[in-house]
Amino acid sequence: MILGLYQGPSPDGDDARALATVGRMLAAAAAAGADLVVFPELYLPGYNHAAIPDRAQAAGGAWEQALAAACRRAGCGLVIGLAERDGARVFNTAVAYDAAGQGLARHRKVQLYGPRESALFVPGDGFPTFDLKGHRCGLMICYDVEFAPHVRRLAAAGAEVLLVPTANPEPFRHVPTLTVPAQAVNHGVVIAYANLCGPDGSLSYTGLSSIVGPDGAMLAAAGRGEALLIADLAPAFAVPTSCRSTQLADLRDLPAP
Repeated sequence: MILGLYQGPSPDGDDARALATVGRMLAAAAAAGADLVVFPELYLPGYNHAAIPDRAQAAGGAWEQALAAACRRAGCGLVIGLAERDGARVFNTAVAYDAAGQGLARHRKVQLYGPRESALFVPGDGFPTFDLKGHRCGLMICYDVEFAPHVRRLAAAGAEVLLVPTANPEPFRHVPTLTVPAQAVNHGVVIAYANLCGPDGSLSYTGLSSIVGPDGAMLAAAGRGEALLIADLAPAFAVPTSCRSTQLADLRDLPAP
């Protein structure tokens, strides 16, 4: 499997710009052989956009139709974050499509971060998996991946690759540089962590997106600016058992104190 990851600035409600960027990046990644590209959290309409509840769309709406069409044109799959409306409820959602634009999975963020997200969104209640190129993938969003029990849950379900749209802001650089690699190593999975970058109203994003192997190897990494990463995951899948963590098998279930 060849994986792409896009890091860039928030489109801040400019749907035409956002969808044009998706199309360009999918085409560029497909030309490099990528099977799928991961985009940041709430890329539509923008993580810090002031009118998220008004802009949120139902599943299968105009955004999703355009994203599926972009996948078909490029011949490349996509994971991307967007605001999803379901009746009166709004979710911080990630959707996955294959190269033919067929839906693969939908994840509603479980761990909402801070009072703003808790006021805007209803939390999800699970972590989906899907198969791509013979490998099991799982979806998470940003804060989800910082919780070891959630990563453990996906690893125990057979997920080999965790695809994580994120909007990690300053000053939390420890998340991409320390937390994400530690979760990959401790649970023996590949993690693709796709962040925003640059200023966005009251926020400034850290960037530092990465694709990390199950042995902690940095397969691809971005700096602070816009970037399209491409990584062949074959070396990660070939990491021998002797070089992988055995924590999932070794954990002792102690009685409550």
